[in-house]
Amino acid sequence: MKMRELERRTGVNRETIRVYLRHGLLPEPLRPKANVADYSEEHVRGIFAIRQLQKDKRLPLRRIKRAVDGDASAMPSDASQFSQLDSLIAARAGIDEALLPLATVQARHPKAGDDIRRLEKIGAIKRIRRRDGFYLSRIDAQLVSIWGDMRAAGFTEALGFTPEVCKLHVEAAQALAHEELKIFLAHLSGQRHEDPAADMAQAALTHLLSFFGLIRIKTVLDDLRKRG
Repeated sequence: MKMRELERRTGVNRETIRVYLRHGLLPEPLRPKANVADYSEEHVRGIFAIRQLQKDKRLPLRRIKRAVDGDASAMPSDASQFSQLDSLIAARAGIDEALLPLATVQARHPKAGDDIRRLEKIGAIKRIRRRDGFYLSRIDAQLVSIWGDMRAAGFTEALGFTPEVCKLHVEAAQALAHEELKIFLAHLSGQRHEDPAADMAQAALTHLLSFFGLIRIKTVLDDLRKRG
Protein backbone atom coordinates (compact mmCIF):
# COMPACT_ATOMS: atom_id res chain seq x y z
CA MET A 1 0.00 0.00 0.00
CA LYS A 2 1.08 3.60 -0.53
CA MET A 3 1.58 6.22 2.19
CA ARG A 4 -1.86 7.72 1.57
CA GLU A 5 -3.52 4.34 2.25
CA LEU A 6 -1.35 3.79 5.33
CA GLU A 7 -2.49 7.17 6.68
CA ARG A 8 -6.12 6.27 6.02
CA ARG A 9 -5.83 2.82 7.64
CA THR A 10 -4.11 4.04 10.81
CA GLY A 11 -5.41 7.59 11.23
CA VAL A 12 -1.79 8.74 11.63
CA ASN A 13 -0.36 11.41 9.36
CA ARG A 14 2.70 10.81 7.21
CA GLU A 15 4.92 13.18 9.18
CA THR A 16 4.36 11.12 12.33
CA ILE A 17 4.86 7.85 10.45
CA ARG A 18 8.17 9.18 9.12
CA VAL A 19 9.19 10.00 12.69
CA TYR A 20 8.50 6.38 13.65
CA LEU A 21 10.62 5.23 10.71
CA ARG A 22 13.48 7.55 11.66
CA HIS A 23 13.40 6.20 15.21
CA GLY A 24 13.67 2.65 13.87
CA LEU A 25 10.29 1.65 15.33
CA LEU A 26 8.97 0.43 11.97
CA PRO A 27 10.69 -1.62 9.27
CA GLU A 28 11.74 0.20 6.14
CA PRO A 29 9.15 -0.13 3.36
CA LEU A 30 9.86 -2.00 0.16
CA ARG A 31 11.22 0.30 -2.52
CA PRO A 32 10.66 -1.25 -5.97
CA LYS A 33 12.13 1.88 -7.53
CA ALA A 34 13.39 5.32 -6.60
CA ASN A 35 10.85 7.55 -4.83
CA VAL A 36 8.36 4.67 -4.53
CA ALA A 37 7.61 3.04 -1.15
CA ASP A 38 5.28 0.10 -0.51
CA TYR A 39 3.96 -0.43 3.01
CA SER A 40 2.39 -3.62 4.39
CA GLU A 41 0.09 -4.88 7.14
CA GLU A 42 3.22 -5.10 9.31
CA HIS A 43 3.42 -1.30 9.24
CA VAL A 44 -0.28 -0.96 10.12
CA ARG A 45 0.09 -3.27 13.13
CA GLY A 46 3.31 -1.60 14.21
CA ILE A 47 1.75 1.87 14.13
CA PHE A 48 -1.26 0.72 16.15
CA ALA A 49 1.06 -0.91 18.72
CA ILE A 50 3.16 2.25 19.05
CA ARG A 51 0.08 4.44 19.45
CA GLN A 52 -1.32 2.10 22.08
CA LEU A 53 1.92 2.17 24.07
CA GLN A 54 1.98 5.94 23.85
CA LYS A 55 -1.65 6.28 24.90
CA ASP A 56 -1.91 3.64 27.64
CA LYS A 57 1.62 3.81 29.05
CA ARG A 58 2.42 7.44 28.27
CA LEU A 59 5.73 6.26 26.86
CA PRO A 60 7.85 8.61 24.75
CA LEU A 61 9.29 7.27 21.52
CA ARG A 62 12.81 7.13 22.90
CA ARG A 63 11.68 4.67 25.60
CA ILE A 64 9.77 2.55 23.10
CA LYS A 65 12.90 2.50 20.95
CA ARG A 66 15.01 1.38 23.91
CA ALA A 67 12.56 -1.48 24.52
CA VAL A 68 12.73 -2.45 20.84
CA ASP A 69 16.51 -2.57 21.19
CA GLY A 70 16.19 -4.95 24.15
CA ASP A 71 16.44 -2.62 27.14
CA ALA A 72 14.05 -4.25 29.62
CA SER A 73 14.24 -1.27 32.00
CA ALA A 74 12.61 0.95 29.39
CA MET A 75 9.13 -0.50 29.89
CA PRO A 76 6.89 -0.74 33.00
CA SER A 77 6.61 -4.18 34.53
CA ASP A 78 2.90 -4.41 35.31
CA ALA A 79 0.86 -7.35 34.02
CA SER A 80 -0.75 -5.31 31.24
CA GLN A 81 2.64 -4.91 29.56
CA PHE A 82 1.65 -7.71 27.16
CA SER A 83 -1.48 -6.00 25.83
CA GLN A 84 0.09 -5.53 22.37
CA LEU A 85 2.12 -8.74 22.31
CA ASP A 86 -0.16 -10.47 19.81
CA SER A 87 0.18 -7.64 17.30
CA LEU A 88 3.95 -7.50 17.69
CA ILE A 89 4.37 -11.26 17.31
CA ALA A 90 2.16 -11.25 14.23
CA ALA A 91 4.20 -8.44 12.72
CA ARG A 92 7.49 -10.23 13.38
CA ALA A 93 6.13 -13.47 11.93
CA GLY A 94 4.99 -11.66 8.80
CA ILE A 95 1.40 -12.74 9.33
CA ASP A 96 -1.02 -10.92 7.09
CA GLU A 97 -4.29 -10.70 8.99
CA ALA A 98 -6.33 -9.58 5.98
CA LEU A 99 -9.38 -11.69 5.11
CA LEU A 100 -9.88 -13.67 1.92
CA PRO A 101 -13.30 -14.22 0.31
CA LEU A 102 -14.38 -17.83 0.60
CA ALA A 103 -14.85 -18.01 -3.16
CA THR A 104 -11.17 -17.16 -3.67
CA VAL A 105 -10.09 -19.97 -1.36
CA GLN A 106 -12.50 -22.47 -2.94
CA ALA A 107 -11.14 -21.73 -6.41
CA ARG A 108 -7.70 -23.07 -5.46
CA HIS A 109 -8.71 -26.67 -4.83
CA PRO A 110 -11.58 -28.66 -6.36
CA LYS A 111 -12.88 -29.87 -2.99
CA ALA A 112 -12.03 -26.80 -0.91
CA GLY A 113 -15.69 -26.09 -0.13
CA ASP A 114 -16.22 -29.46 1.53
CA ASP A 115 -12.80 -29.26 3.22
CA ILE A 116 -13.67 -25.87 4.72
CA ARG A 117 -16.87 -27.21 6.29
CA ARG A 118 -15.11 -30.28 7.69
CA LEU A 119 -12.09 -28.38 8.99
CA GLU A 120 -14.38 -25.87 10.68
CA LYS A 121 -16.29 -28.71 12.32
CA ILE A 122 -13.14 -30.01 14.04
CA GLY A 123 -12.11 -26.53 15.15
CA ALA A 124 -9.18 -26.09 12.77
CA ILE A 125 -10.55 -22.98 11.04
CA LYS A 126 -13.40 -20.51 11.41
CA ARG A 127 -15.44 -18.86 8.70
CA ILE A 128 -16.07 -15.15 9.22
CA ARG A 129 -19.38 -13.75 8.06
CA ARG A 130 -19.55 -10.31 6.49
CA ARG A 131 -22.45 -8.54 4.80
CA ASP A 132 -21.19 -9.58 1.38
CA GLY A 133 -20.46 -13.21 2.25
CA PHE A 134 -18.06 -15.49 4.11
CA TYR A 135 -14.32 -14.96 4.53
CA LEU A 136 -11.30 -16.80 5.95
CA SER A 137 -8.20 -15.42 7.58
CA ARG A 138 -5.02 -15.99 5.58
CA ILE A 139 -3.83 -18.53 8.15
CA ASP A 140 -7.07 -20.49 7.86
CA ALA A 141 -6.87 -20.29 4.07
CA GLN A 142 -3.37 -21.73 4.30
CA LEU A 143 -4.64 -24.61 6.46
CA VAL A 144 -7.25 -25.41 3.82
CA SER A 145 -4.55 -25.33 1.16
CA ILE A 146 -2.33 -27.67 3.16
CA TRP A 147 -5.09 -30.27 3.32
CA GLY A 148 -5.52 -29.87 -0.45
CA ASP A 149 -1.80 -30.64 -0.81
CA MET A 150 -2.25 -33.70 1.42
CA ARG A 151 -4.98 -35.00 -0.87
CA ALA A 152 -2.76 -34.41 -3.90
CA ALA A 153 -0.07 -36.47 -2.15
CA GLY A 154 -2.43 -39.45 -1.98
CA PHE A 155 -4.37 -38.92 1.23
CA THR A 156 -7.74 -39.38 -0.46
CA GLU A 157 -11.24 -40.22 0.71
CA ALA A 158 -10.96 -43.51 -1.19
CA LEU A 159 -8.30 -44.58 1.31
CA GLY A 160 -10.31 -43.30 4.24
CA PHE A 161 -8.45 -40.01 4.67
CA THR A 162 -10.73 -37.02 5.26
CA PRO A 163 -10.04 -33.69 6.99
CA GLU A 164 -11.40 -35.22 10.20
CA VAL A 165 -8.13 -37.16 10.61
CA CYS A 166 -6.56 -33.81 11.50
CA LYS A 167 -8.67 -33.55 14.66
CA LEU A 168 -5.88 -35.15 16.69
CA HIS A 169 -3.40 -32.56 15.42
CA VAL A 170 -5.79 -29.68 16.06
CA GLU A 171 -6.50 -30.70 19.65
CA ALA A 172 -2.85 -31.47 20.40
CA ALA A 173 -1.61 -28.21 18.88
CA GLN A 174 -4.21 -26.11 20.69
CA ALA A 175 -3.54 -27.78 24.05
CA LEU A 176 0.21 -27.40 23.60
CA ALA A 177 -0.09 -23.74 22.58
CA HIS A 178 -2.29 -22.92 25.59
CA GLU A 179 0.22 -24.50 27.99
CA GLU A 180 3.20 -22.90 26.24
CA LEU A 181 1.64 -19.47 26.57
CA LYS A 182 0.91 -19.97 30.28
CA ILE A 183 4.53 -20.93 30.93
CA PHE A 184 5.88 -18.15 28.73
CA LEU A 185 3.88 -15.38 30.42
CA ALA A 186 4.44 -16.76 33.92
CA HIS A 187 8.22 -16.70 33.46
CA LEU A 188 8.44 -13.34 31.71
CA SER A 189 5.90 -11.31 33.65
CA GLY A 190 7.75 -8.49 35.39
CA GLN A 191 11.07 -9.44 33.81
CA ARG A 192 10.77 -8.76 30.10
CA HIS A 193 8.81 -6.18 28.21
CA GLU A 194 6.68 -6.19 25.15
CA ASP A 195 9.13 -5.92 22.27
CA PRO A 196 11.82 -8.20 23.76
CA ALA A 197 9.08 -10.65 24.73
CA ALA A 198 7.77 -10.62 21.15
CA ASP A 199 11.26 -11.42 19.87
CA MET A 200 11.54 -14.33 22.31
CA ALA A 201 8.07 -15.62 21.40
CA GLN A 202 8.89 -15.52 17.70
CA ALA A 203 12.13 -17.44 18.31
CA ALA A 204 10.23 -20.01 20.37
CA LEU A 205 7.59 -20.45 17.68
CA THR A 206 10.33 -21.16 15.16
CA HIS A 207 12.76 -23.28 17.17
CA LEU A 208 10.31 -25.26 19.28
CA LEU A 209 8.26 -26.09 16.18
CA SER A 210 11.39 -27.72 14.78
CA PHE A 211 12.03 -29.39 18.14
CA PHE A 212 8.46 -30.74 18.23
CA GLY A 213 8.69 -31.95 14.63
CA LEU A 214 11.94 -33.83 15.25
CA ILE A 215 10.48 -35.51 18.35
CA ARG A 216 7.53 -36.67 16.22
CA ILE A 217 9.81 -38.03 13.50
CA LYS A 218 11.98 -39.80 16.05
CA THR A 219 8.94 -41.36 17.74
CA VAL A 220 7.43 -42.55 14.43
CA LEU A 221 10.73 -44.11 13.38
CA ASP A 222 11.09 -45.85 16.75
CA ASP A 223 7.55 -47.22 16.52
CA LEU A 224 8.08 -48.47 12.97
CA ARG A 225 11.28 -50.24 13.99
CA LYS A 226 9.50 -51.93 16.88
CA ARG A 227 6.71 -53.09 14.58
CA GLY A 228 9.28 -54.47 12.14
